[in-house]
Formats: sequence, structure tokens, C-alpha cells
Amino acid sequence: MKRTILSLLAGGVLLATAWPANGRDIKRYLPIGAALEAQDLQPKIDGSIRIVFGKETTREGLKPLRNDVAIGKERLRGKSDGTACNSAFLLALVELQKRAKQHGANAVVNIVSYYKKIEMSSTTEYECHEGSGYMAVALRGDYVKIADQ
Repeated sequence: MKRTILSLLAGGVLLATAWPANGRDIKRYLPIGAALEAQDLQPKIDGSIRIVFGKETTREGLKPLRNDVAIGKERLRGKSDGTACNSAFLLALVELQKRAKQHGANAVVNIVSYYKKIEMSSTTEYECHEGSGYMAVALRGDYVKIADQ
């Protein structure tokens, strides 16, 4: 009897570790403007660093410094999906702006959603992913120094 129970437990452990575990990942597309205009969310965007969403062609007076990825995560606890996504988006954007200052840039351009290294470029929407109890946004942008700003 004891061997049977141990065999069943061992089999259960093997089955549990061999079974593929897929975490929750629901993709949403939300408007950038709504997130930027949200008055009740923290953190706030710093106006000293210019931000440009979507891919743009290289223009005169632009000195590229480097590019980077920032990830914002927000718990769903007590928040609507939209509010949590907007908050995660702002967290990632504020992180990009903070790093831009550290690298001597005055703008972050070519900002795209970059979740799991898959790029989604838009001037009006960002990509937000719902996990188990949280929302996540990944943004990639180029830090640049724009002349005459």
C-alpha cells in the first residue's frame, strides 16, 4: 500500500513537471493619448524630454545616442484593465525618459511596443499584455540629441 501511494505521488510529480505550463497572456491595444491624458495616474510624464511614437525616418539635426527597452508592470488589484494598462505604459515611458536624461539625450524617438521582442509600431496605440494578476507594457525607443531644442 505504501509503495502504491509513493508510486502515485512520484507519477503525479513527473506529470506535473512534464505538462507544458502556459501563463496567461492577453494582448490589448489601447490609445496612447488616453494614457498620456490620465490625470489620476502616477507617475507623470516629464515635459523636458520630447517623446515621439512610431517609426520615423532619420532627419537633419538628430544625433543618435543609443536605444533601450523599458518595461512597466502594474498589478490589477482594485483597478480596471484599462487603468492598469495605462499605468504600466506610463511607468515604462517615465523609465525611458529617465534613462534618456542619464545619457544626455533631450528626446526619445521611434518609441514602439516591444513585448517579448516583437515590435508593434503605432503613433496612436500601444500594446499591453495581461498576465495573471498584472498588466505589462514594454517600450523600445532611441535616445537622441535634437539640435535647436
